[in-house]
Amino acid sequence: MRFEHPHLLWLLAVLPPLILLFWWWSQRVRRRLLAQFVQARLLPELTVGVSTARQRARAWLFAGAAALIVVALARPQWGFTWEEARQKGLDIVVAIDTSKSMLAEDIKPNRLARAKLAALDLMQQARADRLGVVAFAGGAFLQCPLTLDDGAFRQCIDALNVNIIPQGGTALAEAIRTASQAFKNNDNFKVLVLFTDGEDHDAGALEAATEAAAAGMRIFTVGLGTDQGEILRIRDDRGRLDYVRDNQGQVVKSRLNEAILQQIAGAAQGFYLPLRGADTVDTLYQDGLAHLPKSEFQTRLFQHYHEQYHWFLGLALLLLLMETLLPERKRELAQPRRTTAAALTSVLALCLLSGSHPALASPGSAVNDYNAGDYRKALEEFDRLRQKHGEDARLHYNAGAAAFRAGQYDDAVQRFSLATGAADLTLQQLAYYNRGNAFYRSGEEQSELPKKRQAWEKAIQDYEAALKLNAEDPDAQFNRDFVKKRLEELEQQQQNQKDQQEQQPDQKDQQDQQQQQDQQQGQQDKSDQPQQHKQQQEEASQSEQQSAEQQSAEQQSAEQQEPQQQQGTQEQQGSGQEGEHEQQDGQPVAPGTLTPEQARRLLDAQKGNEQMLPVQLVSPQPRQPPAKDW
Repeated sequence: MRFEHPHLLWLLAVLPPLILLFWWWSQRVRRRLLAQFVQARLLPELTVGVSTARQRARAWLFAGAAALIVVALARPQWGFTWEEARQKGLDIVVAIDTSKSMLAEDIKPNRLARAKLAALDLMQQARADRLGVVAFAGGAFLQCPLTLDDGAFRQCIDALNVNIIPQGGTALAEAIRTASQAFKNNDNFKVLVLFTDGEDHDAGALEAATEAAAAGMRIFTVGLGTDQGEILRIRDDRGRLDYVRDNQGQVVKSRLNEAILQQIAGAAQGFYLPLRGADTVDTLYQDGLAHLPKSEFQTRLFQHYHEQYHWFLGLALLLLLMETLLPERKRELAQPRRTTAAALTSVLALCLLSGSHPALASPGSAVNDYNAGDYRKALEEFDRLRQKHGEDARLHYNAGAAAFRAGQYDDAVQRFSLATGAADLTLQQLAYYNRGNAFYRSGEEQSELPKKRQAWEKAIQDYEAALKLNAEDPDAQFNRDFVKKRLEELEQQQQNQKDQQEQQPDQKDQQDQQQQQDQQQGQQDKSDQPQQHKQQQEEASQSEQQSAEQQSAEQQSAEQQEPQQQQGTQEQQGSGQEGEHEQQDGQPVAPGTLTPEQARRLLDAQKGNEQMLPVQLVSPQPRQPPAKDW
């Protein structure tokens, strides 16, 4: 129950007590006057049959009737129907520059603050138009889609700051293209209002404006700043003021670039205005936007409440009738003239009471089926009610709840999506919350991890939307954190699977690299020893010759065993490669030289080293930051 004029209810605390107080005072005055003209002994005889209780009851009846009349004047209302309104208007996207150059204070308090105030002034002018917000700096994104909700538009404007886009610079071309994507093909006349200082750090702004004009969009530019400019200052993490500097360390001074803004507006059949004075937005709307053709589009549904004042008015008339028919004396008929007036009053009361509004049809059967657990039948009942009564967000929401209980999560997602456009913010918040639940359940049924992850990410987005409408909803907060945790576990599971798939190739590569390192180490040890080993070989040769002179019988045996012994020593020192004294074709090799077989194996080892070099993958080059970060 609600009241159209609740400020009138304060009369309830004043009017009935005043009526009772006046009756009490009038009774005292009446008795005092009677005592002046009639003797006290004759007063009981003259007032025989007069009932003080009836007089008091009549006063209370009159005071109650007055209270009911006050309630009727406040227009009590309960019950409502959804009605759809249509109106004509434009589709206007407001693009606001959020780069660091907008912190310049050449216009007070700064450029960004003035741009936000101008956007809110435009909202006041464009009452019948749909508005959207695009924030841009080095990049651009749609902050608020086209909407008739002034509260949502105001919140998006208030949330703008220079840190909302991490990439610095000013990309006018990207802002124009992002605004073009905000319009649909069947939308109304498309208008872009660009608030910026014109410091375009990327090329292609004029080309983007020309393309937008060819698509049917007009661009109006509003310049912020002065030709003299202002040195840019910004606060660091500790809150201290510092100057914005370029790559050479020079202090940056930002100036208004009116030339580029005039060219963009001219290319898109608009015009340019500098933001100076209090009537800039009025001039923009009256001279530029008000004359554009407006199309009829469907607006949001609104609640038409049912007036119930007639019940209170009828009760008030009934109390007045009772007060009139109740006599002060016992067993006395009322006067004929008074009776006639009372009868007329009674007929009037009956006429008013008979003119009450008919009751609305209630979806009681669908609710009963839902409460009984027959969710599929309840879903069918809600669909029949929707076909009968038209598109009602409440019916979509109830149908989504029935589909969710029936386990039809994809159907529930679609029906909750239709309920998210409700004008009632409470119903809208519940629709986002329950659609998030449906997305989560739908993701649980997915066997493919990418699809499950996509469904859970959508669930988190819906919980965030529900919290924006009601930040104190504990269920939405808990579900958002729970799904985030499940999503992190899913990502960890995907990472573990990826690591297991890559583990076997990595182990093989490690083994190959270990073999390569062993070969290289052996080759390096061999290359580091040639001179020292040569001396050892010469000393061994001399000792062998001396032993041969002393023992002739053992010389032949030593000569036969010498190649084999040297070869075994070479295998221990050279990691499986032949030594310098290896024989080839039965002939000894001079110390310090390589045999053909050794040379071939050395080349094969080097060839293996070349093949085992790690391959360096060329990663895509990240987008280079702009040369100017303001």
